Amino acid sequence: MKQTLAITGMTCASCVAHVEAALHKVPGVTEASVNLATEKAEVTLDDGAGAAPEVVTQLVRGVIAAGYGARAVTDDVFARDDALQHVRDRHEVRAVIAAALLTAPLLLSMLLGSIGIAFMLPLWLQWALATPVQFVLGWRFYRAGFIALKNHSGNMDLLVALGTSAAYGLSTVQALRGVDSMHALYYEASSVVITLVLLGKLLESRARRQAANAIRALQSLRPDTARLIDPGRPTRFNRAIPTEHLLAGDRVLVMPGERIPSDGVIEEGESDVDESLLTGESDAVTKHAGSRVTGGTVNGLGRLVVVVSTSAAESTLARIIRLVASAQATKPPIQRQVDRVSAVFVPIVLGIALVTFLGNLWLLGSVEPALINAVLVLVIACPCALGLATPVSILVGTGVAARQGILIKDATALELAHAVTVVAFDKTGTLTEGKPVLQAFQPVGNETAEAVLAAAAGLQSGSEHPLAKAVLALAAER
Repeated sequence: MKQTLAITGMTCASCVAHVEAALHKVPGVTEASVNLATEKAEVTLDDGAGAAPEVVTQLVRGVIAAGYGARAVTDDVFARDDALQHVRDRHEVRAVIAAALLTAPLLLSMLLGSIGIAFMLPLWLQWALATPVQFVLGWRFYRAGFIALKNHSGNMDLLVALGTSAAYGLSTVQALRGVDSMHALYYEASSVVITLVLLGKLLESRARRQAANAIRALQSLRPDTARLIDPGRPTRFNRAIPTEHLLAGDRVLVMPGERIPSDGVIEEGESDVDESLLTGESDAVTKHAGSRVTGGTVNGLGRLVVVVSTSAAESTLARIIRLVASAQATKPPIQRQVDRVSAVFVPIVLGIALVTFLGNLWLLGSVEPALINAVLVLVIACPCALGLATPVSILVGTGVAARQGILIKDATALELAHAVTVVAFDKTGTLTEGKPVLQAFQPVGNETAEAVLAAAAGLQSGSEHPLAKAVLALAAER
Protein backbone atom coordinates (compact mmCIF):
# COMPACT_ATOMS: atom_id res chain seq x y z
CA MET A 1 0.00 0.00 0.00
CA LYS A 2 1.19 3.51 -0.83
CA GLN A 3 0.32 6.78 0.84
CA THR A 4 1.15 10.33 -0.22
CA LEU A 5 1.68 13.12 2.29
CA ALA A 6 2.03 16.84 1.74
CA ILE A 7 4.98 18.13 3.79
CA THR A 8 5.52 21.71 4.95
CA GLY A 9 8.43 23.42 6.66
CA MET A 10 11.26 21.89 4.59
CA THR A 11 14.00 24.25 3.43
CA CYS A 12 16.89 22.12 2.16
CA ALA A 13 18.08 18.58 1.50
CA SER A 14 18.89 18.08 5.17
CA CYS A 15 15.21 18.56 5.97
CA VAL A 16 14.42 15.84 3.44
CA ALA A 17 16.65 13.44 5.36
CA HIS A 18 14.96 14.39 8.68
CA VAL A 19 11.46 13.76 7.31
CA GLU A 20 12.45 10.47 5.70
CA ALA A 21 14.04 9.31 8.96
CA ALA A 22 10.86 10.24 10.86
CA LEU A 23 8.69 8.31 8.42
CA HIS A 24 10.92 5.23 8.59
CA LYS A 25 10.39 5.13 12.36
CA VAL A 26 6.65 4.51 11.90
CA PRO A 27 5.84 0.78 12.17
CA GLY A 28 4.92 -0.78 8.84
CA VAL A 29 6.84 1.67 6.64
CA THR A 30 9.08 -0.16 4.16
CA GLU A 31 10.14 2.84 2.07
CA ALA A 32 9.81 6.61 2.27
CA SER A 33 10.82 9.07 -0.42
CA VAL A 34 10.50 12.83 0.17
CA ASN A 35 10.75 15.35 -2.66
CA LEU A 36 11.84 18.88 -1.74
CA ALA A 37 10.60 20.47 -4.96
CA THR A 38 7.06 19.06 -4.82
CA GLU A 39 6.92 19.03 -1.00
CA LYS A 40 5.44 15.54 -1.12
CA ALA A 41 6.33 12.26 0.58
CA GLU A 42 5.64 8.88 -1.05
CA VAL A 43 5.40 6.21 1.65
CA THR A 44 5.25 2.47 0.97
CA LEU A 45 3.62 0.36 3.68
CA ASP A 46 3.63 -3.39 4.16
CA ASP A 47 0.37 -5.34 4.02
CA GLY A 48 0.19 -5.71 7.79
CA ALA A 49 0.44 -1.99 8.52
CA GLY A 50 -3.18 -1.81 9.64
CA ALA A 51 -6.14 0.31 8.59
CA ALA A 52 -5.31 3.28 6.37
CA PRO A 53 -6.70 6.08 8.62
CA GLU A 54 -4.72 4.88 11.65
CA VAL A 55 -1.52 4.51 9.62
CA VAL A 56 -1.91 7.98 8.08
CA THR A 57 -2.38 9.44 11.55
CA GLN A 58 0.83 7.78 12.72
CA LEU A 59 2.72 9.06 9.68
CA VAL A 60 1.48 12.63 10.19
CA ARG A 61 2.30 12.53 13.91
CA GLY A 62 5.78 11.19 13.17
CA VAL A 63 6.52 14.07 10.78
CA ILE A 64 5.08 16.65 13.21
CA ALA A 65 7.21 15.22 16.02
CA ALA A 66 10.28 15.84 13.84
CA GLY A 67 9.32 19.53 13.64
CA TYR A 68 7.62 19.67 10.24
CA GLY A 69 4.04 19.84 9.03
CA ALA A 70 2.20 17.03 7.25
CA ARG A 71 -1.24 16.16 5.97
CA ALA A 72 -2.65 13.32 3.94
CA VAL A 73 -3.25 13.88 0.25
CA THR A 74 -6.81 12.74 -0.31
CA ASP A 75 -8.02 10.52 -3.12
CA ASP A 76 -9.43 13.61 -4.80
CA VAL A 77 -6.46 14.22 -7.03
CA PHE A 78 -8.03 17.41 -8.31
CA ALA A 79 -7.84 19.22 -4.97
CA ARG A 80 -5.88 22.41 -5.49
CA ASP A 81 -3.42 24.07 -3.14
CA ASP A 82 -3.30 27.25 -5.22
CA ALA A 83 -5.04 29.40 -2.62
CA LEU A 84 -2.62 28.32 0.11
CA GLN A 85 0.35 28.85 -2.20
CA HIS A 86 -0.81 32.36 -3.08
CA VAL A 87 -1.10 33.20 0.62
CA ARG A 88 2.45 31.93 1.19
CA ASP A 89 3.70 33.92 -1.80
CA ARG A 90 2.10 37.13 -0.50
CA HIS A 91 3.68 36.56 2.91
CA GLU A 92 7.11 36.00 1.36
CA VAL A 93 6.78 39.06 -0.89
CA ARG A 94 5.94 41.23 2.13
CA ALA A 95 8.89 39.77 4.06
CA VAL A 96 11.30 40.54 1.20
CA ILE A 97 9.98 44.10 0.79
CA ALA A 98 10.17 44.78 4.53
CA ALA A 99 13.70 43.36 4.75
CA ALA A 100 14.83 45.40 1.74
CA LEU A 101 13.40 48.65 3.15
CA LEU A 102 15.10 48.10 6.51
CA THR A 103 18.40 47.03 4.95
CA ALA A 104 18.69 49.82 2.36
CA PRO A 105 19.65 52.57 4.87
CA LEU A 106 22.30 50.27 6.37
CA LEU A 107 23.90 49.91 2.95
CA LEU A 108 23.93 53.68 2.44
CA SER A 109 27.11 54.26 4.44
CA MET A 110 29.01 51.59 2.51
CA LEU A 111 27.79 52.79 -0.91
CA LEU A 112 28.54 56.46 -0.18
CA GLY A 113 31.92 55.53 1.26
CA SER A 114 32.87 53.80 -2.00
CA ILE A 115 32.54 57.14 -3.84
CA GLY A 116 34.40 59.12 -1.20
CA ILE A 117 31.47 60.52 0.78
CA ALA A 118 31.82 60.04 4.53
CA PHE A 119 28.45 59.19 6.01
CA MET A 120 27.40 56.95 8.90
CA LEU A 121 24.06 56.33 10.55
CA PRO A 122 23.89 56.72 14.34
CA LEU A 123 24.65 53.48 16.19
CA TRP A 124 21.20 53.29 17.74
CA LEU A 125 19.53 53.65 14.32
CA GLN A 126 21.69 50.91 12.80
CA TRP A 127 20.74 48.63 15.68
CA ALA A 128 17.05 49.57 15.35
CA LEU A 129 17.06 48.76 11.62
CA ALA A 130 19.01 45.51 11.86
CA THR A 131 17.20 43.99 14.86
CA PRO A 132 13.78 43.39 13.24
CA VAL A 133 15.49 41.94 10.16
CA GLN A 134 17.53 39.61 12.33
CA PHE A 135 14.92 38.39 14.79
CA VAL A 136 11.51 39.06 13.19
CA LEU A 137 12.00 38.46 9.46
CA GLY A 138 14.82 36.04 10.17
CA TRP A 139 12.97 34.08 12.86
CA ARG A 140 12.18 31.31 10.37
CA PHE A 141 15.90 30.49 10.17
CA TYR A 142 16.23 30.21 13.94
CA ARG A 143 13.17 27.99 14.15
CA ALA A 144 14.29 25.68 11.34
CA GLY A 145 17.82 25.59 12.72
CA PHE A 146 16.52 24.62 16.15
CA ILE A 147 14.48 21.81 14.58
CA ALA A 148 17.63 20.56 12.87
CA LEU A 149 19.56 20.58 16.13
CA LYS A 150 16.69 18.72 17.82
CA ASN A 151 17.09 16.06 15.14
CA HIS A 152 20.85 15.92 15.89
CA SER A 153 21.72 17.37 12.51
CA GLY A 154 22.14 20.65 10.67
CA ASN A 155 20.61 22.41 7.69
CA MET A 156 20.91 25.53 5.57
CA ASP A 157 18.87 27.59 8.03
CA LEU A 158 21.28 26.74 10.81
CA LEU A 159 24.16 28.10 8.72
CA VAL A 160 22.23 31.31 7.99
CA ALA A 161 21.21 31.73 11.64
CA LEU A 162 24.75 31.14 12.95
CA GLY A 163 26.44 33.32 10.35
CA THR A 164 24.13 36.31 10.63
CA SER A 165 23.93 36.03 14.43
CA ALA A 166 27.71 36.15 14.65
CA ALA A 167 27.86 39.31 12.51
CA TYR A 168 24.96 40.91 14.40
CA GLY A 169 26.36 39.94 17.79
CA LEU A 170 29.85 41.27 17.00
CA SER A 171 28.33 44.56 15.78
CA THR A 172 26.26 44.91 18.95
CA VAL A 173 29.28 44.26 21.19
CA GLN A 174 31.28 46.84 19.26
CA ALA A 175 28.43 49.35 19.52
CA LEU A 176 28.17 48.84 23.29
CA ARG A 177 31.92 49.45 23.56
CA GLY A 178 31.39 52.79 21.80
CA VAL A 179 33.19 51.87 18.58
CA ASP A 180 31.65 54.13 15.94
CA SER A 181 33.75 53.20 12.89
CA MET A 182 31.70 51.83 10.03
CA HIS A 183 34.47 49.27 9.39
CA ALA A 184 33.89 47.77 12.84
CA LEU A 185 30.12 47.29 12.47
CA TYR A 186 28.53 44.58 10.35
CA TYR A 187 24.82 45.18 10.75
CA GLU A 188 24.46 45.63 6.99
CA ALA A 189 26.17 42.27 6.38
CA SER A 190 23.74 40.28 8.54
CA SER A 191 20.72 42.15 7.13
CA VAL A 192 21.81 41.78 3.51
CA VAL A 193 22.34 38.03 3.90
CA ILE A 194 18.88 37.53 5.40
CA THR A 195 17.27 39.73 2.72
CA LEU A 196 18.97 37.83 -0.11
CA VAL A 197 18.08 34.44 1.34
CA LEU A 198 14.45 35.52 1.72
CA LEU A 199 14.49 36.69 -1.91
CA GLY A 200 15.94 33.35 -2.94
CA LYS A 201 13.15 31.54 -1.07
CA LEU A 202 10.54 33.60 -2.91
CA LEU A 203 12.07 32.90 -6.34
CA GLU A 204 12.41 29.23 -5.48
CA SER A 205 8.76 29.00 -4.45
CA ARG A 206 7.58 30.64 -7.66
CA ALA A 207 9.79 28.42 -9.81
CA ARG A 208 8.34 25.33 -8.13
CA ARG A 209 4.79 26.53 -8.69
CA GLN A 210 5.40 27.29 -12.36
CA ALA A 211 7.05 23.91 -12.86
CA ALA A 212 4.02 22.21 -11.29
CA ASN A 213 1.69 23.80 -13.85
CA ALA A 214 1.68 20.53 -15.79
CA ILE A 215 -0.40 18.88 -13.08
CA ARG A 216 -2.81 21.81 -13.08
CA ALA A 217 -3.03 21.63 -16.90
CA LEU A 218 -3.98 17.96 -16.69
CA GLN A 219 -6.49 18.74 -13.94
CA SER A 220 -8.12 21.35 -16.19
CA LEU A 221 -8.95 18.62 -18.72
CA ARG A 222 -11.68 17.42 -16.40
CA PRO A 223 -14.75 19.69 -16.43
CA ASP A 224 -15.68 21.26 -13.11
CA THR A 225 -19.32 20.27 -13.46
CA ALA A 226 -21.36 17.49 -15.06
CA ARG A 227 -24.98 17.40 -16.28
CA LEU A 228 -26.51 14.74 -14.02
CA ILE A 229 -29.76 13.26 -15.35
CA ASP A 230 -32.30 12.57 -12.63
CA PRO A 231 -32.95 8.80 -12.28
CA GLY A 232 -35.90 7.55 -14.31
CA ARG A 233 -36.49 10.87 -16.04
CA PRO A 234 -35.86 12.16 -19.60
CA THR A 235 -32.55 13.76 -20.46
CA ARG A 236 -34.01 17.26 -20.32
CA PHE A 237 -34.34 16.85 -16.55
CA ASN A 238 -30.66 17.36 -15.74
CA ARG A 239 -28.81 19.50 -13.25
CA ALA A 240 -25.21 20.61 -12.88
CA ILE A 241 -23.22 19.02 -10.06
CA PRO A 242 -19.49 19.08 -9.24
CA THR A 243 -17.77 16.36 -11.24
CA GLU A 244 -16.06 14.94 -8.15
CA HIS A 245 -19.52 14.06 -6.79
CA LEU A 246 -20.25 11.63 -9.63
CA LEU A 247 -20.70 7.98 -8.67
CA ALA A 248 -20.67 4.77 -10.70
CA GLY A 249 -24.09 4.27 -12.28
CA ASP A 250 -24.94 7.96 -12.64
CA ARG A 251 -26.28 9.06 -16.02
CA VAL A 252 -24.82 12.27 -17.44
CA LEU A 253 -25.64 14.34 -20.51
CA VAL A 254 -22.68 15.46 -22.64
CA MET A 255 -23.43 18.20 -25.15
CA PRO A 256 -21.44 18.81 -28.39
CA GLY A 257 -18.00 20.26 -27.73
CA GLU A 258 -18.01 19.40 -24.02
CA ARG A 259 -15.48 17.24 -22.23
CA ILE A 260 -16.72 13.92 -20.92
CA PRO A 261 -16.67 14.21 -17.09
CA SER A 262 -15.66 10.64 -16.20
CA ASP A 263 -15.13 7.17 -17.65
CA GLY A 264 -18.31 5.45 -18.75
CA VAL A 265 -20.40 3.73 -21.42
CA ILE A 266 -22.60 5.52 -23.96
CA GLU A 267 -26.27 4.75 -23.39
CA GLU A 268 -27.72 7.01 -26.08
CA GLY A 269 -26.35 8.97 -29.02
CA GLU A 270 -23.51 8.84 -31.50
CA SER A 271 -20.59 11.20 -31.95
CA ASP A 272 -16.93 11.54 -32.89
CA VAL A 273 -14.78 11.80 -29.76
CA ASP A 274 -11.30 13.35 -29.65
CA GLU A 275 -9.16 10.85 -27.69
CA SER A 276 -5.79 12.44 -28.43
CA LEU A 277 -5.35 12.87 -24.67
CA LEU A 278 -4.88 9.09 -24.44
CA THR A 279 -3.70 7.92 -27.85
CA GLY A 280 -2.00 10.88 -29.45
CA GLU A 281 -4.10 10.21 -32.54
CA SER A 282 -5.30 13.36 -34.25
CA ASP A 283 -8.36 11.73 -35.83
CA ALA A 284 -11.54 11.59 -33.76
CA VAL A 285 -13.02 8.16 -33.01
CA THR A 286 -16.67 7.42 -33.78
CA LYS A 287 -18.58 6.32 -30.68
CA HIS A 288 -22.12 4.96 -30.41
CA ALA A 289 -24.37 3.28 -27.88
CA GLY A 290 -22.37 0.64 -26.00
CA SER A 291 -18.98 2.28 -26.67
CA ARG A 292 -16.70 3.10 -23.76
CA VAL A 293 -15.56 6.69 -23.33
CA THR A 294 -12.87 8.22 -21.14
CA GLY A 295 -13.14 11.20 -18.84
CA GLY A 296 -11.35 14.28 -20.17
CA THR A 297 -11.85 13.42 -23.85
CA VAL A 298 -13.79 15.86 -26.02
CA ASN A 299 -17.20 15.10 -27.49
CA GLY A 300 -17.70 16.08 -31.12
CA LEU A 301 -20.94 17.22 -32.73
CA GLY A 302 -23.26 14.59 -31.26
CA ARG A 303 -25.31 14.57 -28.09
CA LEU A 304 -24.44 11.73 -25.70
CA VAL A 305 -25.93 10.14 -22.62
CA VAL A 306 -23.17 8.39 -20.68
CA VAL A 307 -23.52 5.95 -17.79
CA VAL A 308 -20.60 6.66 -15.43
CA SER A 309 -18.50 3.57 -14.62
CA THR A 310 -16.01 5.09 -12.15
CA SER A 311 -15.85 8.08 -9.87
CA ALA A 312 -13.76 11.05 -11.02
CA ALA A 313 -11.08 10.18 -8.46
CA GLU A 314 -10.61 6.72 -10.03
CA SER A 315 -10.97 7.70 -13.68
CA THR A 316 -8.30 7.17 -16.31
CA LEU A 317 -7.44 10.88 -16.25
CA ALA A 318 -7.05 10.76 -12.47
CA ARG A 319 -4.68 7.81 -12.79
CA ILE A 320 -2.66 9.70 -15.41
CA ILE A 321 -2.35 12.68 -13.06
CA ARG A 322 -1.27 10.39 -10.23
CA LEU A 323 1.29 8.82 -12.56
CA VAL A 324 2.80 12.22 -13.41
CA ALA A 325 2.77 13.28 -9.75
CA SER A 326 4.41 10.00 -8.75
CA ALA A 327 7.11 10.45 -11.39
CA GLN A 328 7.82 13.95 -10.09
CA ALA A 329 8.19 12.56 -6.58
CA THR A 330 10.55 9.72 -7.46
CA LYS A 331 14.29 10.00 -7.00
CA PRO A 332 16.79 8.84 -9.61
CA PRO A 333 20.01 7.27 -8.29
CA ILE A 334 21.95 10.53 -8.64
CA GLN A 335 19.46 12.33 -6.35
CA ARG A 336 19.89 9.71 -3.65
CA GLN A 337 23.66 10.27 -3.83
CA VAL A 338 23.14 14.03 -3.50
CA ASP A 339 20.89 13.51 -0.47
CA ARG A 340 23.57 11.42 1.22
CA VAL A 341 26.14 14.17 0.61
CA SER A 342 23.73 16.85 1.85
CA ALA A 343 23.14 14.95 5.08
CA VAL A 344 26.80 15.40 6.10
CA PHE A 345 27.42 18.68 4.28
CA VAL A 346 26.33 21.03 7.08
CA PRO A 347 28.44 19.37 9.84
CA ILE A 348 31.45 19.53 7.52
CA VAL A 349 30.84 23.24 6.85
CA LEU A 350 30.52 23.93 10.57
CA GLY A 351 33.85 22.17 11.08
CA ILE A 352 35.51 24.22 8.33
CA ALA A 353 34.11 27.44 9.83
CA LEU A 354 35.50 26.51 13.25
CA VAL A 355 38.93 25.73 11.77
CA THR A 356 38.78 29.04 9.88
CA PHE A 357 38.01 30.96 13.06
CA LEU A 358 40.75 29.27 15.12
CA GLY A 359 43.30 29.54 12.30
CA ASN A 360 42.68 33.24 11.74
CA LEU A 361 42.65 33.89 15.47
CA TRP A 362 46.06 32.23 15.81
CA LEU A 363 47.55 33.94 12.73
CA LEU A 364 46.03 37.41 13.13
CA GLY A 365 45.68 37.54 16.89
CA SER A 366 42.32 39.31 16.67
CA VAL A 367 38.80 38.00 17.22
CA GLU A 368 37.10 40.37 14.79
CA PRO A 369 38.68 39.28 11.45
CA ALA A 370 38.67 35.64 12.57
CA LEU A 371 34.93 35.80 13.27
CA ILE A 372 34.14 37.59 10.02
CA ASN A 373 36.04 35.00 7.95
CA ALA A 374 34.18 32.20 9.75
CA VAL A 375 30.88 33.96 9.01
CA LEU A 376 31.82 34.11 5.32
CA VAL A 377 32.32 30.35 5.28
CA LEU A 378 28.93 29.73 6.90
CA VAL A 379 27.02 32.06 4.58
CA ILE A 380 28.69 31.11 1.30
CA ALA A 381 28.35 27.38 1.97
CA CYS A 382 24.53 27.33 2.21
CA PRO A 383 23.66 24.20 0.18
CA CYS A 384 20.38 25.40 -1.34
CA ALA A 385 21.21 24.42 -4.92
CA LEU A 386 22.67 21.09 -3.83
CA GLY A 387 19.34 19.77 -2.66
CA LEU A 388 17.06 21.51 -5.17
CA ALA A 389 18.85 21.16 -8.52
CA THR A 390 17.87 17.57 -9.28
CA PRO A 391 14.26 17.55 -7.97
CA VAL A 392 13.42 20.84 -9.69
CA SER A 393 14.92 19.49 -12.94
CA ILE A 394 12.73 16.40 -12.62
CA LEU A 395 9.71 18.57 -11.88
CA VAL A 396 10.31 20.70 -14.96
CA GLY A 397 11.19 17.74 -17.21
CA THR A 398 8.17 15.63 -16.34
CA GLY A 399 5.93 18.70 -16.52
CA VAL A 400 7.07 19.67 -20.02
CA ALA A 401 6.74 16.03 -21.12
CA ALA A 402 3.19 15.82 -19.74
CA ARG A 403 2.18 18.95 -21.66
CA GLN A 404 3.49 17.26 -24.82
CA GLY A 405 1.52 14.09 -24.09
CA ILE A 406 4.52 12.09 -22.84
CA LEU A 407 3.94 10.37 -19.50
CA ILE A 408 7.06 9.41 -17.54
CA LYS A 409 6.46 6.69 -14.95
CA ASP A 410 9.78 6.95 -13.09
CA ALA A 411 12.37 9.73 -12.98
CA THR A 412 15.09 7.10 -13.40
CA ALA A 413 14.10 7.03 -17.07
CA LEU A 414 15.29 10.63 -17.41
CA GLU A 415 18.70 9.76 -16.03
CA LEU A 416 19.03 6.81 -18.42
CA ALA A 417 17.67 8.68 -21.46
CA HIS A 418 21.15 9.81 -22.55
CA ALA A 419 21.92 6.19 -23.51
CA VAL A 420 18.94 5.90 -25.89
CA THR A 421 20.05 5.44 -29.50
CA VAL A 422 16.80 4.35 -31.22
CA VAL A 423 13.23 5.57 -30.70
CA ALA A 424 10.40 3.55 -32.30
CA PHE A 425 6.87 4.92 -32.83
CA ASP A 426 4.16 2.33 -33.36
CA LYS A 427 1.00 4.43 -33.88
CA THR A 428 0.04 6.22 -37.07
CA GLY A 429 -0.69 9.89 -36.57
CA THR A 430 1.26 10.29 -33.35
CA LEU A 431 3.97 12.33 -35.08
CA THR A 432 1.58 14.61 -36.96
CA GLU A 433 0.46 18.10 -35.99
CA GLY A 434 -3.14 16.89 -35.79
CA LYS A 435 -4.14 19.08 -38.73
CA PRO A 436 -4.97 17.06 -41.89
CA VAL A 437 -4.05 18.77 -45.16
CA LEU A 438 -5.66 18.04 -48.53
CA GLN A 439 -2.66 17.60 -50.78
CA ALA A 440 -4.24 16.47 -54.07
CA PHE A 441 -7.53 15.36 -55.66
CA GLN A 442 -8.57 14.09 -59.09
CA PRO A 443 -11.76 15.41 -60.77
CA VAL A 444 -13.90 12.81 -62.55
CA GLY A 445 -15.72 13.66 -65.78
CA ASN A 446 -15.66 17.06 -67.44
CA GLU A 447 -15.68 19.17 -64.27
CA THR A 448 -12.68 21.38 -63.58
CA ALA A 449 -10.63 21.02 -60.41
CA GLU A 450 -11.79 24.46 -59.26
CA ALA A 451 -15.45 23.57 -59.67
CA VAL A 452 -15.07 20.27 -57.84
CA LEU A 453 -13.20 21.96 -54.98
CA ALA A 454 -15.80 24.73 -54.72
CA ALA A 455 -18.62 22.16 -54.61
CA ALA A 456 -16.82 20.12 -51.94
CA ALA A 457 -16.18 23.23 -49.88
CA GLY A 458 -19.85 24.20 -50.15
CA LEU A 459 -20.89 20.78 -48.83
CA GLN A 460 -18.44 20.99 -45.90
CA SER A 461 -19.23 24.57 -44.98
CA GLY A 462 -19.96 24.88 -41.26
CA SER A 463 -18.57 21.43 -40.42
CA GLU A 464 -16.09 21.06 -37.55
CA HIS A 465 -14.70 17.73 -38.74
CA PRO A 466 -10.88 17.82 -39.21
CA LEU A 467 -11.11 16.49 -42.80
CA ALA A 468 -13.81 19.03 -43.65
CA LYS A 469 -11.54 21.78 -42.36
CA ALA A 470 -8.78 20.50 -44.66
CA VAL A 471 -11.08 20.85 -47.69
CA LEU A 472 -12.16 24.33 -46.64
CA ALA A 473 -8.56 25.42 -46.03
CA LEU A 474 -7.48 24.40 -49.55
CA ALA A 475 -10.52 26.13 -51.08
CA ALA A 476 -9.68 29.32 -49.19
CA GLU A 477 -6.08 29.23 -50.47
CA ARG A 478 -7.22 28.94 -54.12
